[in-house]
Amino acid sequence: MSIAMKAPSRYVQGFGERKNIGKSIKKLGEKFYLIGSEGGKKRYGDEIMGYIREAGKEVEYGVFHGEATKEEVFSHMDRVKELGCDAIIGMGGGKVIDTAKAVSENLGGLPCIIVPTVASNDAPCSGVAVLYNEAGVVVKAVMLRRNPALVVVDTEIIAKAPARQLSAGMGDALATWYEARACEKNNIGTMARGKITATVSMMTKLCNDILIQYGGEAYDGVKKGEATEALEKIVEANILLSGIGFESGGLAAAHAINDGFAQEPQTHGMAHGEKVAFGLLTQLVLEGENKEELDEVLAFLKRVDLPMTLAQLGIKEINEENLHKVAEMAVVPTQSTKNLRADITADEVYSAILRADEIGRAYLAE
Repeated sequence: MSIAMKAPSRYVQGFGERKNIGKSIKKLGEKFYLIGSEGGKKRYGDEIMGYIREAGKEVEYGVFHGEATKEEVFSHMDRVKELGCDAIIGMGGGKVIDTAKAVSENLGGLPCIIVPTVASNDAPCSGVAVLYNEAGVVVKAVMLRRNPALVVVDTEIIAKAPARQLSAGMGDALATWYEARACEKNNIGTMARGKITATVSMMTKLCNDILIQYGGEAYDGVKKGEATEALEKIVEANILLSGIGFESGGLAAAHAINDGFAQEPQTHGMAHGEKVAFGLLTQLVLEGENKEELDEVLAFLKRVDLPMTLAQLGIKEINEENLHKVAEMAVVPTQSTKNLRADITADEVYSAILRADEIGRAYLAE
């Protein structure tokens, strides 16, 4: 199998970068369709549309209604065709971004521009759009023919978002190296349709190193609404390094267990990255509980307020039936747990979840 990697055509990040969007999108279209929430329009949408119009382009706004469903995507597709737009912009969090990417793909691969308003996940750079049902359960992953044409990250916006969003993004990003490492070890093909490149392997390790070095400082700054140099590093790790890393490096048990938690209603208020963080702890148990790695991960989770116990994940009362369903979902043939080890069973995952909870509780009690 060949090596391969995927990435956005251009990534630009900086304090106040939204103000330069008119220059950045100049060659990507003439009439843009900007998808964002009602609140997002008031906070940044009107301003960004102003910069686009100043560049001599047309732009229309499409209101996102809260869930990245097929119906939401089809609704925006109809409006894009009705208005005659030739490029899509997604502004907001992960579900807005996924909706914009799916609209772009379904309309023949229109240029897609992503403007994340939080650094809570690694969706902005990837060529994958995850769709859900109205209950918020994943129903489909749309594989795009190409990654976004442009990703514009304004760290002034990120600094004003809730600190919990940044923390969740760090939880998602923290799993990147550990999962890619497992895929590389087992010679697994990735979503880039090839084996991991040495470049991506190094990027995933860099992602981990940046998180450990700058995560706490960036988190403290955002709690005060401050855009620090540490935040610039963490945003790059959360969005760029983790985004390229998961798609071109591969996934393993951490993300599969996150998906499995859809079977436990008590976790439905938790962010994707928060569930991935606990999934990573479970993956480390499945890998044999390397004490040095466990200690580093646990220290990081505690430092940036990520869950290391089932109670912190919202599971106040352990329901064995639900946890067994979580474990079973994590090992279905289409899931990525097999990239860690092909013969992992649901019983092993169930036991590892309970063991991860035990380890987390013991660490907090120290």
